[in-house]
Amino acid sequence: MAAFHDILFPIDVALGASGGPERVTQVVTTATGREERNTRLADSRRRWDAGYGVKTLAALSQVVAFFEERRGRLYGFRWRDRLDHSSAPPGLVPSPLDQIIATGDGATAAFALTKTYGAFHAPYVRPIAKPVSGTVRVAVDGTEQGEGTAFSTDTAGGRIVFLDTHVPAAGAVVTAGFLFDVPVRFDTDFLEVNLSAFAAGEIPRVPVIEIRI
Repeated sequence: MAAFHDILFPIDVALGASGGPERVTQVVTTATGREERNTRLADSRRRWDAGYGVKTLAALSQVVAFFEERRGRLYGFRWRDRLDHSSAPPGLVPSPLDQIIATGDGATAAFALTKTYGAFHAPYVRPIAKPVSGTVRVAVDGTEQGEGTAFSTDTAGGRIVFLDTHVPAAGAVVTAGFLFDVPVRFDTDFLEVNLSAFAAGEIPRVPVIEIRI
């Protein structure tokens, strides 16, 4: 597994960043003018430029220190996506019924957290690798379960694990709600800082890219 520091990028800077999900689609046009479209990756990959969130010299110094401690691209870290960091719709608090994550079989105790996008044509189920500690709520067949008494949360791997006496029965629907971060790394080993340009309003480039855990 790639080296990872379980620490959150400065959130005030991250919330001002620019970026979003990226897909890799191959498009081939045939002799008749029709298109054939294929994708090599099942999951999207998110990219941001944190430079848009750097508004002060203090914030810039904080980012430089964070970059140095991560050794550039060497160590991954947590990133808070302002647009998409909750299992619930924008403005709502996560509930234990937000996302259907599995159906019990009477034996399986561990389930991966996921978030589903879309509903009718081709829903995309996104793996959630970095839930925020203390925010995960779980229900089985609509009844909320207690963290610590019925299940535990693996915040490093994005799983919930039921205790032996609370394993979901066969056919039971397991749902969850949570806040989450994105595992990322810097996408450069050179952080160019020009203080004169920064003072004149130029935005430094601080590329960040999602990684798989």
